[in-house]
Amino acid sequence: MQIVIPSAGRGSRMNELTDALPKPLLEVNGKTLLEHKFDALPEGVDEIVIVVGYMGGMIQQKFGGSYKDKRILYVEQEVLDGTAGALWRAKDILTDRFLVMNGDDLYVREDVAHCMAINEWAMLVKELDHVQSGNVRIEDNGTILEIKEGPHDGSKGLTNTGLYALDTRIFDYPMIPKAPGNDEYGLPQTITAAAKESGIPFIAVKATDWIQITSPGDIQKAEALLK
Repeated sequence: MQIVIPSAGRGSRMNELTDALPKPLLEVNGKTLLEHKFDALPEGVDEIVIVVGYMGGMIQQKFGGSYKDKRILYVEQEVLDGTAGALWRAKDILTDRFLVMNGDDLYVREDVAHCMAINEWAMLVKELDHVQSGNVRIEDNGTILEIKEGPHDGSKGLTNTGLYALDTRIFDYPMIPKAPGNDEYGLPQTITAAAKESGIPFIAVKATDWIQITSPGDIQKAEALLK
């Protein structure tokens, strides 16, 4: 099975940490963010597709064409046109079912495997006491109804973690902007619209854990959590 890891952005909220290093190469407890992701992949994932952009050459130089027993391919996202735009760059090398994993955050192997086991489309969600963005509404059977990006009221709920299980049918449908008039195409919006139009089930899988890396302070938090 293949996995796509969008890693083209600079990660501007990391401030000077990404002045001379792409965000996926920042280290937590002696391992880069990408290595933590690679090590969380189940045995069934045998090919990694990294979407590179900002300082992408450093990522290619570090990992080359393989990591342990997994092959690595690279595609370039020259124009940062959103998470759906990143996935579409890999369209021509994807076959059948595949995973998409946020290039920033850290995941648990069992959660990745759970998403892989879903026969249709799936998204990993995390229940939080205070959801700030990516608020997910689901039906009683776990089907995703809506994903609201942008500011949220901070109440308890489910948030999108940026890990998806999809297949190549997604490319039969158009990319959807993150918001009306926005020049970035959002993967959550695109999947939700495609699932609604096609009738393909889009299932929420609840995460056991998830570490979001958006600011320098999150690096220290992640190190403490992983010790």
